[in-house]
Amino acid sequence: MTEITNIRLSRRAFAGGALGALIVSGAPPLRAATAQRITGLAFDKGTTFAVGDALLTSDDGGATWKPISGPDIGAIAITSHPKRPGRLVVSLEGGGLSQSTDGGNSFARFGRGLPDAQIDALATAAKLPDTLYAAIAGDGLWRSEDAGASWEFAMDRPFIGGDERDVLSLASVDLASGMGGIWLYGGTTNGVQRVPDCFCRWQDVQPDNALDGLVEGAEAAEVAPLPEGQPVFSLVASPAASNRLWAALPSGIWASTDAGVVWKQASQLTATALATDPNTPETLVAAAESGLFHSRDGGTSWAASAVL
Repeated sequence: MTEITNIRLSRRAFAGGALGALIVSGAPPLRAATAQRITGLAFDKGTTFAVGDALLTSDDGGATWKPISGPDIGAIAITSHPKRPGRLVVSLEGGGLSQSTDGGNSFARFGRGLPDAQIDALATAAKLPDTLYAAIAGDGLWRSEDAGASWEFAMDRPFIGGDERDVLSLASVDLASGMGGIWLYGGTTNGVQRVPDCFCRWQDVQPDNALDGLVEGAEAAEVAPLPEGQPVFSLVASPAASNRLWAALPSGIWASTDAGVVWKQASQLTATALATDPNTPETLVAAAESGLFHSRDGGTSWAASAVL
């Protein structure tokens, strides 16, 4: 196993939320170890992974977790893909990437061409599992078409309200309205935007196709976007139901059933990371300031998870 050492973890600050009735009664108590910061979550085959101060795994959809023996990887974000089981890519605190091809048993550094800067968000293309995206703070969007071995700059950060915004979370969505059938959604420090796979321009999410969104002065259809002025800490899409999205904001977890045109608040749980089971959209896991949680109803109710 390749050891990764001297990596200091720090996570973007986020607002805490009252969990109260969101936690299902009778859920197992959280062990103190879950106070470790969890910054990224991902499903891979039948296992769920949590990264941050340590590497944790769950074999029951996030109800219980256990640490994996080996070095702490000090990760910020993690991505996986159903068509590449066992492959995990994580971004490291302070910069750089690490990859596992054996389901988290070992990790090795890689990623030629990336700048020496922290990667805030990672995503794997919905229909192209060897295409990866990385959002770098203060820089923009980078793309790899060889499973992360080499990278090139793709486009600048989105402009929202006259300012360039960092992308804190990424989700690749398979939708017919995108050029080539793929949209890349970016959760920023102030709302969500998306870009088709031509990487021609970041756009507001509208109920139309990519070309319509590029027409200057086009009349926008009625939408219900996420609350203004809030960062989107995490943004996830369901491979099994491409129109379903979830977003973690300081105000709680929000859900969309029409690919982000209309959003509704699902719960008041304030999470820093989310993930959805690629085969069962109703199964979600979340990391919050107070620990790990899981949902079996699409994010409406949450139960506290246990670390064994």
